[in-house]
Amino acid sequence: MNGTTTETRNRTGSDELVFFVNGKKVVEQNPDPEMTLLTFLRRKLGLTGTKLGCAEGGCGACTVMLSRYQPHSQRLLHYSVNACLAPLCSLHLVAVTTVEGIGSVARKLHPVQERIAKAHGSQCGFCTPGIVMSMYALLRNNPTPKMADVEEAFQGNLCRCTGYRPILEGYKTFTVEGGCCRGRGKDGCCLTNEKAALQSSKDANEEAPSLYNTADFEPYDPTQEVIFPPELMNLSKSNRSTRSLRFHGDRTTWLQPESLEEFLLLKWKHPDARVVVGNTEVGIEGKFKNLVYPVILAPGFIPELNAVNQTEDGIVFGAACTLSHMGEVLKEAVRSLPPHQTEVFKAVLEQLQWFAGQQIRNVAAVGGNIMTASPISDLNPVFMAAGCKLTLMDKDGSREVQMDDGFFTGYRKTAVRPQEILLSVHIPYSKKCQFVSAFKQSPRREDDISIVTAAMSVTFSPGSDIVKDLRLSFGGMAPVTVLAKKTANRLLDRQWGEELLQDACCSLAEEMRLDPSAPGGMAAYRQTLTLSLFYKFYLTVLQKLRLQGVGVQEVSSDCLSATEVYHPETPSSVQVYQAVPEGQSQEDVVGRPIMHLSALKQATGEAVYCDDIPLFENELYLALITSTKAHARILSVDTSAAKRCPGVVSFLFASDIPGSNITGLGHDETVFADSEVTCVGHIIGAVVADTQVHAQRAAKAVKIQYEELKPVVTIQEAIATQSFYETIRTLQSGDLETGFKQADHILEGEIHIGGQEHFYLETHVTLAVPRGEDGEMELFASTQAPSDTQSHVAKALGVPENRVLVRVKRLGGGFGGKESRNSLLATAVALAANKLKRPVRCMLDRDEDMLITGGRHPFYGKYKVGFLQSGKVVALDVDLYSNAGNSMDLSLAVMERALFHVENSYCIPNFRCQGFLCRTNLPSNTAFRGFGGPQGMMVAENWITDVAHTLGRSADEVRRLNLYRKGDVTPYNHVLDALTLDRCWDECLSRSEYEKKRAAADRFNRENRWTKRGLAMVPTKFGISFIATFLNQAGALVHIYKDGSVLLTHGGTEMGQGLHTKMIQVASRVLGIPSSKIFISETSTNTVPNTSPTAASSSSDLNGAAVQIACETLLKRLKRYKTKDPEGSWEDWVEAAYFDRVNLSANGFYRTPDLNYDFDTNTGRVFNYFSYGVACSEVEIDCLTGSHKNLSTTIVMDVGHSLNPAIDIGQVEGGFMQGLGLFTLEELHYSPSGVLLTRGPGSYKIPGFGDIPSHLTVSLLRDSPNDKAIFSSKAVGEPPLFLASSVFYAIKDAIRAARAESGITGAFRLDSPASAERIRTACCDQFTKLCPPAEPGTFSPWSVRV
Repeated sequence: MNGTTTETRNRTGSDELVFFVNGKKVVEQNPDPEMTLLTFLRRKLGLTGTKLGCAEGGCGACTVMLSRYQPHSQRLLHYSVNACLAPLCSLHLVAVTTVEGIGSVARKLHPVQERIAKAHGSQCGFCTPGIVMSMYALLRNNPTPKMADVEEAFQGNLCRCTGYRPILEGYKTFTVEGGCCRGRGKDGCCLTNEKAALQSSKDANEEAPSLYNTADFEPYDPTQEVIFPPELMNLSKSNRSTRSLRFHGDRTTWLQPESLEEFLLLKWKHPDARVVVGNTEVGIEGKFKNLVYPVILAPGFIPELNAVNQTEDGIVFGAACTLSHMGEVLKEAVRSLPPHQTEVFKAVLEQLQWFAGQQIRNVAAVGGNIMTASPISDLNPVFMAAGCKLTLMDKDGSREVQMDDGFFTGYRKTAVRPQEILLSVHIPYSKKCQFVSAFKQSPRREDDISIVTAAMSVTFSPGSDIVKDLRLSFGGMAPVTVLAKKTANRLLDRQWGEELLQDACCSLAEEMRLDPSAPGGMAAYRQTLTLSLFYKFYLTVLQKLRLQGVGVQEVSSDCLSATEVYHPETPSSVQVYQAVPEGQSQEDVVGRPIMHLSALKQATGEAVYCDDIPLFENELYLALITSTKAHARILSVDTSAAKRCPGVVSFLFASDIPGSNITGLGHDETVFADSEVTCVGHIIGAVVADTQVHAQRAAKAVKIQYEELKPVVTIQEAIATQSFYETIRTLQSGDLETGFKQADHILEGEIHIGGQEHFYLETHVTLAVPRGEDGEMELFASTQAPSDTQSHVAKALGVPENRVLVRVKRLGGGFGGKESRNSLLATAVALAANKLKRPVRCMLDRDEDMLITGGRHPFYGKYKVGFLQSGKVVALDVDLYSNAGNSMDLSLAVMERALFHVENSYCIPNFRCQGFLCRTNLPSNTAFRGFGGPQGMMVAENWITDVAHTLGRSADEVRRLNLYRKGDVTPYNHVLDALTLDRCWDECLSRSEYEKKRAAADRFNRENRWTKRGLAMVPTKFGISFIATFLNQAGALVHIYKDGSVLLTHGGTEMGQGLHTKMIQVASRVLGIPSSKIFISETSTNTVPNTSPTAASSSSDLNGAAVQIACETLLKRLKRYKTKDPEGSWEDWVEAAYFDRVNLSANGFYRTPDLNYDFDTNTGRVFNYFSYGVACSEVEIDCLTGSHKNLSTTIVMDVGHSLNPAIDIGQVEGGFMQGLGLFTLEELHYSPSGVLLTRGPGSYKIPGFGDIPSHLTVSLLRDSPNDKAIFSSKAVGEPPLFLASSVFYAIKDAIRAARAESGITGAFRLDSPASAERIRTACCDQFTKLCPPAEPGTFSPWSVRV
């Protein structure tokens, strides 16, 4: 290393690391090469606004902005990055800006923070700081962005709560479009949608125009931004900025060479060293594959590796050029060069558009993408098809190699020798007669890994259609990126026509054969894609040849859509709600769209989540030891290697539990597995160490020997082996036999509905603090059910429940996943704290959380339906099977709700449904928004669609015919006396312009062979109450202090749904005081005992009524003082009551009346009331790839008299988007042996910003008071989720049109989710026939449908 560096080198041989955080200088003497920026910010600096969501750069919760001065260009570079992947050691002379650094509630908000909050774009708030920083980084580079820039900036950010629409609308105000929808809305501005609201209302003066007022926003002044630290500028300009650096850690040494020469010498000396620029690959390998690299070389700042040079025949990019920089250079080249020269560049840009998220593209290097040698790389097929040249170098010289079929030598291997480095990649100009296209097919369009990527290049003899050169390159079809050389060679010197197409498809089907057991699965689909993508290329080239005047066959107009390149449309939206009555006091905030009370704190990073609580002085960290087998006996547990790991303090196993090891709602689980494990992820024990890293390393070092037993993994395996839990529920009404005799037609069908991961952005987390006497234990937990957590912990500790205090400030999302499963973690953490008498913390990593905690129950429904020629259904017999997993948990209640919803909104006179709970060796599935209702209703929509297809009728016509009417009786004998379904249906029909869209879609389908549109209108009827009657109770505690301020506590937890905000609105109205005087601190078991979980959509109803009762009690006590001093203030009355020794504290208790259902006799009332809604969705599918676009959705939702329209519309949109994921995108993959293969955002895809319907209208039904709940409101959390099935059935409608092109009619099976694979496979055509799937049973599949 260069001798000039020794001035700052310390005794360990490390240099000083100097960087700035929020303008403050940080000098780190011994930086750990394995530490990320995120860990440093949160644990060393206490800056907890930046969140950990996934640790793999897939969710954006950890987004920060880095700023660097570039001496060679003499300009500042600002860019967003994922702090969870950014190595601390890479930050020398960098300025880091976190969400705390741009504004705060206490100081001053930045407009980026203010607008997301006031536009109602923050619900649970855990993702908010990351989204704020993505937008902030964009504005620092471009103060007046276009809306497309905003959408691109958010490609790497996820949100599970909001549905994204309010975030985009809030930030639209920064753009050049200025929030105007440019006429795409209903003749009005997208942001205020005032005219749209007026137009669509018969009584316009009562319909509110907007959820917020943009005039309230602080103006954005880019000149007022924080300056780059002057000291850092001086350091960057000095020679210190380019010198060599060395950092030593316990296991890794980080070497940052200052010159190419030094880098080559280091690579010669350390040939096995990993070269790191962006750390987007190595960071993930270290975290998830447990790989340790003794030496890391970081050459990111060597000038030659960052150089970009234009040559006579192309552009040469240094290997360390980031993908963002490469994209900018290529865009400029496309703008300035003749079109015929930029075919390759445009193909690269097409792939870059969908390559990861902005945060990854900002740091990932083009050389890293090549050298990683991923078989599903987006860019390598383009480089290969274009014949890019690579310059390789070692200390003795350089050589040039072409990226061809010899470059990738095996899985993740290249022809580059160990001591060589990749210096640069040469991307050539295209020739006049050359055409290049690139394709990527992935489950989600934005920020997703590919299923298949392809790049194709063809060169013709000048002025002809004779093929002179053809390269067809594919990713995802082998362990390496491959060239289809046999096919290409067969097509040389031939005319580009129909005959060539036929031969090419037959040849590709043969050459691109895939083993049905191949990793990634979907073998037939992947093979079909190679043909479909070539066909798209074929048509595209035909068009281009014609444009050049070559006499080739014209592409028929109905095939033109197959050549279109996808361009996202900026979404527009309308929200409609009923204004508060004229004359309502301004201080009465009930019914007004007030902002979530924590939104501003969430947007600044000041909102405290469980893991944000500062570390206690002697705190320890816990990591779980979990099973790697689905079903096995434990033979031995060896902790000897783990004990030798640094920082280890203790281990916990079943023998360490002072109380009971039995846990779970069904008392059929253990805290720690004792002798047998029944799923992968089953908790066997725990390690406690001084840090998270040490605890996790030690947990992985524990060796367990098993005797494997045969697992039951899928529903079908459970049916075959009769592996069921004992309770089988049956619901029956009418006379089934008579009903089927009356029917003109009887059909049978089935559908499988896949499970779903909750993907709350904040994973499970608990901090336990022993209080030192009488067995007291205080827990800070992210739980929806504090009382259940208290009960399970007390039982395991062997103490009464009054010794355990559970406190919940807020949750970073819950969705049911933290209703019962938090106890798994909380109990283990509490046991460790009790044993060691020290505070213990654990926050699960995303992969652990997904592995251990279960999700939505997969369902399988078999049905037999009898119906008349008119479409009227007269008899229905359904068997439902759910995959419960390895314990009962809430599975019986989930199945009961499914039974109560399996007729959805349709009146069926003769009905029977049986529910079976499959006992399998998967982690126990649990509550999830909708709680079995969506699965039951999905079966209903499937059979009603089958009925329509069998009759050749419109499914929506058959739905309307069978809808419940007022006074009808459900199969569980509930008389529907307050039905608003018909009103919701008619309003949705009108607002969506259904008839007009149907006619337009039919016309579109006649005119397009390979793109089809579909529509569907779907109703929902969702029962509100806990099915377990005893849970329908709630308590509240209200204190009025001497100064007139009010402290409110109730039994519900705040997880983003705005419950605390609504409770303050209720208290404000009842007490008649401004909401600013009322405060909710937290939910805790020592203020309101025996609380029901915050679940079942009932929390506002239950807790609101309890708050009302408590406040009314206090009002009665204050009445005499108000009467005595009518002109006095609230503070005067409170003071008078205090001096008169009046109790200014009251509790309220509420139980829902008249709930007494009995399953055995099918009598009594199961639900308090129903929430109704209808959605109409339109989609467009690409029949060749299976991709789909969500064109429009109109939702009409009955929420009674909304307590808060902004929160309720947010719940409708958020629930809809979560349902969109369930029914069209999210897919859990399990191996045949029960191992979860999708354990993070890299492999499990929830909807992103780009999945919002292009046109989204949400209308809250007006004039529909509900006398069964607080202030005539209705529940809103779960009911809207199922309306996303309208997208699924619109897809099915489009597939039906595609099948008709192949002469296939009638009912067909489409399982959920409607993934690209299922859509493509269902669109049977000549390409699918060339790639038939392997027969089940003839191979071992990569994944199974559980």
